[in-house]
Amino acid sequence: MPTPVLRFDHVSKRYGDGREALSEVSFEVAAGEMLFVTGHSGAGKSTLLRLIHLAERPSRGAVLFGEKNLLKVRGRRIALHRREIGVVYQDHRLLADRSVADNVALPLILRGLRRGEIGKRVRSVLDRVGLGARANALPAQLSAGEQQRVGIARAIVAEPRLLLADEPTGNLDPTLSAEIMALFESLPGRGTSVLVASHDLALVKRMKKRVLVLNQGRLVDDIAPEDLAE
Repeated sequence: MPTPVLRFDHVSKRYGDGREALSEVSFEVAAGEMLFVTGHSGAGKSTLLRLIHLAERPSRGAVLFGEKNLLKVRGRRIALHRREIGVVYQDHRLLADRSVADNVALPLILRGLRRGEIGKRVRSVLDRVGLGARANALPAQLSAGEQQRVGIARAIVAEPRLLLADEPTGNLDPTLSAEIMALFESLPGRGTSVLVASHDLALVKRMKKRVLVLNQGRLVDDIAPEDLAE
């Protein structure tokens, strides 16, 4: 069996005030898989994503990324781990004073790539998300859907092993949401696994992907695509 790109092994996260955001959560994500994690507000979706990105640490259990136990990733190795993960935020988090191309180029600059290679990759990924003609625009000159696509381009330009998306369509209309999901669907074929946190159940059902269901921090269901109709 190939090693999963991600594995949660009886993971719990308890905060200082005693609130347990996750409790005994276990699941695996295969290489090249796209899946959703859903649940009501406060169910633990965002906490789960933060544990993967090392913005949080589990209180118990282990999070494994490939063969790597994230509990053992410290210091400078945290930045190296994050280079293997792309993150798409609901609020875009674009630099307002930088052009679209400059925003997308940031992960490649941090990796120390040569200018020519950076330009080539940025042009390619902007074409993929339909923004090749907007490379020199500032974020304020873009629509909400275009800003989200810039965020996606920035997240995937370095070809991460795993893409995390936290409510990526929360502020978009159904047509734009469908466009964003189509972009995500194209990524597993290029070797990137995709984990999307969303409370939009109608969207999740339409996508016909595996779904993890959280309720009060517990993983209460792991639904295969063929069972979604139920």
